Amino acid sequence: MAVWNLFARLGLTPSYLRSSGRGMAAVQQNVTYRRELLAGDIVEIRSHLLEVRDKSIRFRHDMTNAETGEIAAFCDITGVHMDRSQRKSAPFTDAIRAVALQHLAEPAEA
Repeated sequence: MAVWNLFARLGLTPSYLRSSGRGMAAVQQNVTYRRELLAGDIVEIRSHLLEVRDKSIRFRHDMTNAETGEIAAFCDITGVHMDRSQRKSAPFTDAIRAVALQHLAEPAEA
């Protein structure tokens, strides 16, 4: 799943989430469909980190037809870093925040 690959690049690995008692929750998702994909089309997903805040990140997944290069759909998502035991948002560690800031990027043209 594209989201777990993005999270791993930021240090939000399953082992970190388990050992720290943290989790991530998608609190907003907006999907835009632009072009049809047909059975057999080769699909490529690219993820872009758009914004980093103390307790949340905003990112985007672009779904592209790998043969034509056209964006078929994209999804903008806001994810919140959670303390699972308290069931409320929690700040990212300084290390994760620093790595995330290095990964900020602009998505392909929408």
